[in-house]
Amino acid sequence: MTVLLVLFGLAVVGVNTAIAYVAVGAKVVPIVTGLLLCLVFVLAVRLLHRAAWLAFLAMGPALFVLVGSVQLAPEAVLEARGVRQEVTIVDVSVVGKRHAFTLQGADGRLDEPLVHQGSNPSYQVGDRLAVLTDPDGVVELEAADRVDSGGMVAALLLGGAGWTFIALLAGWRGHVRRRNDRHDTLLI
Repeated sequence: MTVLLVLFGLAVVGVNTAIAYVAVGAKVVPIVTGLLLCLVFVLAVRLLHRAAWLAFLAMGPALFVLVGSVQLAPEAVLEARGVRQEVTIVDVSVVGKRHAFTLQGADGRLDEPLVHQGSNPSYQVGDRLAVLTDPDGVVELEAADRVDSGGMVAALLLGGAGWTFIALLAGWRGHVRRRNDRHDTLLI
């Protein structure tokens, strides 16, 4: 069972990353599938090894798997085919915590704004920065210094390694419980 759990965890990493590449323009698809698959892994740890604390620990690597698999595809697309442009922020539109910065490039205003979700953006009107835009218009533009597909690969590897460690720990725990003749008596 331990080997199957390890293989399932690694399959979740690969499948959700592939889904993110196929649906690169729609982030909601890999987010939903990633959440479901990560929950299935956590529940599998809980049900197969009867250890709520191991299932709780599996949520940490699940976050790395989810973020890495969802963000890897758009960032890799921007690194591969993105067009780098030097722009100036000429205007900002704020609705709640969503900041949409209007950008002016060498050829005029860009059609797509730079969007920041949060209360404290690091950009101001008049700032100059480099952005990467997708010539096909599938991926949103992003500040060039924030595009890091290597970091997303590292997150995926960290999440997969964490899940592998947890699955091996759960398998070892089960072996010790069977050796001590304490089969399925405790549910925590």
